[in-house]
Amino acid sequence: MTFAFPERRRRSPLSLHMFAAAATFALTGLGFAAPSQAQETVKIGFIGPLSGGNAQQGIAARNGFQLAIDQANAAGLPFKIEPVILDDAANPQTGVAAALKLTNDPKVVAATGHWNSGVALATIPVFSRANVPFIVWGAISPKITEKNNPMVSRVVTTLVNTNAPLAKWAVGNIGKRIAIVSDTSDYGAANLANFKKFFEADGGTIVAAESAPVGTTDFRALLTKIKGENPDAIYFGGVVAEAGLVRQQMVQLGMNQPMIGVDGFYDAEFLKIAGTAANGTISGIAKEVGNPKLDAMTTAYQAASFAEPIGSYTKNAYDAANIIIEALKTADTKDKAAIAKTIRGIEFDGAMGHTSFDENGQTKREVVLELREVKNGEWTVRP
Repeated sequence: MTFAFPERRRRSPLSLHMFAAAATFALTGLGFAAPSQAQETVKIGFIGPLSGGNAQQGIAARNGFQLAIDQANAAGLPFKIEPVILDDAANPQTGVAAALKLTNDPKVVAATGHWNSGVALATIPVFSRANVPFIVWGAISPKITEKNNPMVSRVVTTLVNTNAPLAKWAVGNIGKRIAIVSDTSDYGAANLANFKKFFEADGGTIVAAESAPVGTTDFRALLTKIKGENPDAIYFGGVVAEAGLVRQQMVQLGMNQPMIGVDGFYDAEFLKIAGTAANGTISGIAKEVGNPKLDAMTTAYQAASFAEPIGSYTKNAYDAANIIIEALKTADTKDKAAIAKTIRGIEFDGAMGHTSFDENGQTKREVVLELREVKNGEWTVRP
């Protein structure tokens, strides 16, 4: 079928409007749908360690983030969400490059990120300058939320919340003479300072405190110095790779004292690195409290057939993404300041439990300490 149109001539705006309307009516009558307004697409960023020694934590979190986005897009939102997933490789410079990439994209309305505190502290100024709302899903240095940065919130409790009860437990159950080994990152330094403060306040004595840069592989000289003090335990204030090597080399040197710490090395990869030496290691973590939202997330995660198993931080990134999505439903998706303000004021029930934020953007959730001990090569709940 062909259409014959009148000879071309200049039309007034009104006649053009009438012509368009008539054409739309004609096409609709012939079975063609009139073009609809395109659905708005907004982007939400994720940054975490997807390569290197901390990749297992980052990948498990990434999957939780992706699950939240997929569920939201399937729920029929008035806008479409496009995830932008970037690797920080647990490296501050790489993290800053990723943050710049996100903040230079005008369609990125918010982001969540980081397992490593040093990376988070490096990227927060980038998000702040760009006025892009940012939720931290994993990094636990107190410095991240000690100032009221209106663009920054955090769903995870800080290392202060776990070090205080761990120190009290250690004085009463491990011994009053403990040595500290930490890395020199902000995370390691904060662990050293906080555990020392709480342990001494509870009546303990720190007999030695030694630090080494991230990436150190040989701790034997440092441990030999400590061995002479015969401490009741070694507290390690760092993350997975170095923790595994410290524990392995302790045993090689005949140091059979327990190694304790917070959740920086509570990971299956620690077991692989330390090998049989891992037995007797104790990690104090925030107790996971079951709830229907966590059960629902776990079921959905399994149904989604991710290649990797669910991890400790899957629920954190899942909730962080969902908090952003809830804020987008309320605030104008183009008004990033309004999105950040909505995030700060939210009362959200998710897989982590109930989340709300204080005046600095720090989650108000209280920590119940749970001890996990390596027995027969596996992390088990210590009574």
